[in-house]
Amino acid sequence: MSKSLTYLLLLLSLFLVSCTDQSEETMKSENITAEELLSDPVNYPAISYSGYRDISRDSVPSIADLKEDMKLLSALGIKIVRTYNVYLEAVPRLLQAIREMKEEDPSFEMYVMMGAWIDAKNAWTDKPERIRDENSPRNAEEIDRAAKLAAEYPDIVKIIAVGNEAMVHWQTDYYVEPGIILQWVNHLQELKKEGELPEDLWITSSDNFASWGGGSSSYHKEDLNKLIQAVDYISMHTYPMHDTHYNPDFWGVRDDEEDLSDMEKIENAMQRSLDYSVSQYQSVVEYMNEQGVDKQVHIGETGWATVSNGFYGEDGSKATDEFKMARYHELIREWSEENGVSVFYFEAFDEKWKDAANQLGSENHFGLINLQSEAKYVMWDEVDAGVFDGLTRDGKPITKTFNGDRDELMKTVMVPPIDAEIEAIKQED
Repeated sequence: MSKSLTYLLLLLSLFLVSCTDQSEETMKSENITAEELLSDPVNYPAISYSGYRDISRDSVPSIADLKEDMKLLSALGIKIVRTYNVYLEAVPRLLQAIREMKEEDPSFEMYVMMGAWIDAKNAWTDKPERIRDENSPRNAEEIDRAAKLAAEYPDIVKIIAVGNEAMVHWQTDYYVEPGIILQWVNHLQELKKEGELPEDLWITSSDNFASWGGGSSSYHKEDLNKLIQAVDYISMHTYPMHDTHYNPDFWGVRDDEEDLSDMEKIENAMQRSLDYSVSQYQSVVEYMNEQGVDKQVHIGETGWATVSNGFYGEDGSKATDEFKMARYHELIREWSEENGVSVFYFEAFDEKWKDAANQLGSENHFGLINLQSEAKYVMWDEVDAGVFDGLTRDGKPITKTFNGDRDELMKTVMVPPIDAEIEAIKQED
């Protein structure tokens, strides 16, 4: 056999091996189920994502913007992103961006938990009364679009969440009764039975722990019990950071801790914050089991803001800074992996539209990476390890907040209030 023929045969065999590998990767991403993704948080970490850069969502991220973000999240090992609604163009563009990235590189993996936004009738209007057991006219359109996108992108969309914190009572602008969520969950489950949606697409609702029965008995309604039966799994939210103001019993410095170092005081408070979230998770599991149901329960949202000029900052519970965020992220991720519970950490990037009138409001500052393309303290080690090398956001390389000066960062870290100050916080409400 001539050398040239041998060389050609070698090239052909390498090509066939490459095609086989690519085909196997493509089959893997198409066939993997939500159940497999959610039950393996070690290999399939999850995060909440929307990607808006500007002060209004009228400015929709471009395909190039979304690809930038997906490359950054993929570099961090993230494999599932959670979105919030489909009536704006950001989600269809995100799905298109991921598909193009998969076509360019069949080994690329990114899956989507797609949120369908649900409102009560008269929500976001000047009408004085929200009709909480009736649908907003847009709900049907939102569900229809979510179903069509899930059918179009079955290799990417693995979960549809009907509503985002739509059943929790403090969402006075738009909350609905569980029967509304149940209606749309049943509708999507029926589409699965009819073959219009993939049979292994999981349907849930993503809501506060109290809405899933883990709170007061005012939530314990027959429609909620039917909803627990209808969903494929429960997606519950827990936010100890918010409750450093609203329910701060776990927060602060105990009387017997006042002689500890500042770092010991902070660590104890952060450990109690984790315990608080875990107790809310367990309360949902217990209520579900009381209904004779045994399904997976995962955390659809939890996170820790780094800035607040309100309830959680210097003049409030002293909860928000980059050090505490990093510690909470570490603790909840460790718990997630040890217990096989998926956690959609909130969130990937800071966004400034959420509290447009107050740029120092906490809602704008939950991201792991800020709007200056700076990795917060939680991601400094990844910057040092070269995880983001060659990657950019808005054309800028990922650098560190505080110019990487830990001493400067630590000057911003606040010690939680003592017990007497916690009592004052409680009395404010």
